[in-house]
Amino acid sequence: MAAPESTKFQVNFKAPDGTLINLYAANKEELEALLTAAQDFSALIGSVSQSFGGAGNAAPVRSAAPVASAPAPQSGGNVCKHGPMAYKEGVSAKGPWKGYMCAAPKGAVDKCATIWVR
Repeated sequence: MAAPESTKFQVNFKAPDGTLINLYAANKEELEALLTAAQDFSALIGSVSQSFGGAGNAAPVRSAAPVASAPAPQSGGNVCKHGPMAYKEGVSAKGPWKGYMCAAPKGAVDKCATIWVR
């Protein structure tokens, strides 16, 4: 698949089992969101790859922008209508970032806005 004409950023990963993951973004914010999504779904990507390719013990995909979970939020803070928000941090083209993310699935119509830590 060729990159869309609107692509300004392209990131390609090759997992240890040979799975290729290509991310195309029109801007920095879109790239950051795609990298975060790839990290969030790394175990699923490995599992699907193993199912279709019959590869043995596919390792999770690691993104260039590591995302880590922190301890659960303290009482009274960083909870949305979907439950406790996950603390994540990483590095984008703009530099380091941190924030609390809604637990709703990506693309959910009612997904809450990220609470950025400045």
